Amino acid sequence: MSKVKTSFFCQNCGSQYAKWQGQCHACQQWNTIVEEVIQKEEKTSWKPSSSEVKKAPKPLRIKDIDSSQEIRLDTTDGELNRVLGGGLVPGSLTLLGGEPGIGKSTLLLQVSLKLPFKTLYVSGEESQKQIKMRAERITPNGDNCFILTETKTQNIFKQIQEIEPEIVIIDSIQTLHTDYIDSTAGSISQIRECTAELIKFAKETNVPVLLIGHITKDGTIAGPKILEHMVDTVLQFEGDRNHVYRILRSLKNRFGSTAEIGIYEMQGSGLREVANPSEILISHKDEELSGTAIASTLEGMRPLMIEIQALVSTAVYGTPQRSTTGYNAKRLNMILAVLEKRAGFRLGAKDVFLNVTGGISVDDPAIDLAVVAAILSSNEDIPVGKNFCFAGEVGLAGEIRPVNRVEQRILEAEKLGFSTIFVSKYNKISLKNTLIEVKLVAKIEDVVEQLFG
Repeated sequence: MSKVKTSFFCQNCGSQYAKWQGQCHACQQWNTIVEEVIQKEEKTSWKPSSSEVKKAPKPLRIKDIDSSQEIRLDTTDGELNRVLGGGLVPGSLTLLGGEPGIGKSTLLLQVSLKLPFKTLYVSGEESQKQIKMRAERITPNGDNCFILTETKTQNIFKQIQEIEPEIVIIDSIQTLHTDYIDSTAGSISQIRECTAELIKFAKETNVPVLLIGHITKDGTIAGPKILEHMVDTVLQFEGDRNHVYRILRSLKNRFGSTAEIGIYEMQGSGLREVANPSEILISHKDEELSGTAIASTLEGMRPLMIEIQALVSTAVYGTPQRSTTGYNAKRLNMILAVLEKRAGFRLGAKDVFLNVTGGISVDDPAIDLAVVAAILSSNEDIPVGKNFCFAGEVGLAGEIRPVNRVEQRILEAEKLGFSTIFVSKYNKISLKNTLIEVKLVAKIEDVVEQLFG
C-alpha cells in the first residue's frame, strides 16, 4: 500500500509549493494555498456490490445511444419539482445553498418525511432528538425516513449499504470529513473529496443525493468553486428572515431550465407551497393610495403580478436621494432621466424611493411601465386605478417597447380580476373574447394622458 503524499497548491492559480505560505508568489493572492493529497492509499470508502460493478464503458455511435427521457422521482413538493425540472433524476447530485436560518434543513426534512420511498437523512449539525422535535412539528408520520447523525463518510457508506435507501440527503457537506484527507472538516480539500465520493456513489448506484451547503458572507456557496461544477444542480434558497416568504431558484441545472422559481411561506408547521404567488405579492387595501402600480412579470414559465411602490418628495438635503429595494438602481436613474427629458417632469430636485413589495428582486424590464406609473402617481399625488396593471419596457427615447409572451401576462391579469392592462402598441396580440381591456400605448406621454388626463 503506497504512502500518502501531500503537497500545497494555490486555489487561485494552481501553483505548487513544498510547504504552506501566506501569499502565492505567482498570483499575489493571500490565504489561497491549501494542502492537497497527490498520492494516497487505495480508497475503500465506497465498495459497490458485485451486481453494481460495471464494465468499462465503450464508445457508441451517437445514433445508437438511448435517447429516451430519464425517469424522474416525484418529490411530492410541487414547487421543488418545478425548479428541478419535473423531479429528481436518479443518480444526480443536487446542492442546496442559502443563508443560516432561511429554512434549508426544514425544506429537505419536510420532503424526506413525505416521500413514499426509503430516505436516509444524514445530519452533521443536529442530534437525532433535535431532528425528531422538528419532524413532529412538520408531520408526525415519516415511516420511510431514517435519521443518521454522522460526519465521517466511511461510516455513512456502511449505513447506506445496510439500509439501501432510494434517496440520500446530507446536511451539510461542510460538516463531512473523510479519512483519506488529513485536514479539518469544511476545508477545501475535505469538501472536494467528500463530494467526489458522493458523486461516485450516486453514479454507481443510481441513487439521487441532495446536499445542503453553507454560504459565505458574499452570498456564494462555501468551499471551492469546483464544487458547483461537480454537482448536477445548484439551488439557491432566498428570502429575508424577517419575512415569511422564501424563494427557491435554480442557478445551474443539467436536467432542466434555470429560469423557474418556487415560492414558499414559512409557517410554524413548516414550509407551505404558494400555488398563486400573485395574490400574496399584491397588498389588499380598502382605499386607493397614490404611488402604487401593479406590474405583470415572468419568472421562468410562471407569470406574476407584483406591486411597485414609489415615494417622490422634495429633497431636504442638497443632493436628492435615489433608493431602490428589489429593483436595479441604475435603471431607476435611467427612467427618471427619460421622464425629465421626454415627458417634462422636473424630478431632478426630488427624492425618489422605489420598492418591490414581498421582498423579491425583479430583473424583468417589462416592469418599467409600472415603475413610471408609480413614480408619476406619487409625484402628482393621484392614485392609479386599482384595477389597472402594466407590462412594457421603457426606451431612452420615451417609447414603450414590446415585451415577450405578452398574451400570457394578459391572461394572468384577467384571471386575477384586473379590468385594464397597458401594453406596448408594437406587441402582436391575437387574443380574442377576453374580458380585460388592453390599452395600447406608444410613448410615455400616452400613458400620462390616459392615467392623469
